Amino acid sequence: MRKLINFVLFQLGWFACILGAAHGYVSLAVLFCLAVAAFHLWLSSEPMREGMLLLKILALGICADTLLLQTGSLIFESKGPLPSLSPIWMWSLWIILGCTLNESMSWLKGRFVLASVLGAIAGPLSYLAGVKLGAAQWGNEMQALVLIGIIWAIAMPLLFWWAGKVPQNKQRLQ
Repeated sequence: MRKLINFVLFQLGWFACILGAAHGYVSLAVLFCLAVAAFHLWLSSEPMREGMLLLKILALGICADTLLLQTGSLIFESKGPLPSLSPIWMWSLWIILGCTLNESMSWLKGRFVLASVLGAIAGPLSYLAGVKLGAAQWGNEMQALVLIGIIWAIAMPLLFWWAGKVPQNKQRLQ
């Protein structure tokens, strides 16, 4: 049940951020994602270690999406407080993605090649869906999709390697 709840909360957070960015409700989306992350940390058997994992993932996400922004590959609809960086709603997406690594996506732990292949496919598809829903626009679509595929092919195994350093969560919620 816990993995299902984690998966559903991630999906709700993803839609909240994408639709919030597209329709001007970024603050609500970010607050929802922060609540999801807080709930995740509350359930964690090692909240400090899990929190450090989320911070590492956040840093990676800011760098990755800022690269997309700075190369002109992607134009975000809702700008953040620092226009040279990716917007805060994208940061929220990276944080809630981190919440899935030791939960609903834990089946990928240790499967680095599979994580890389799935990242190379699912990463661009996720951004494509975000663009279709109005959260961003392509600067250069082909360049963006290739760059996103490369970023996610590298990021996913790295995220699971980092997640492997955090002990598996004990079941507080069945």
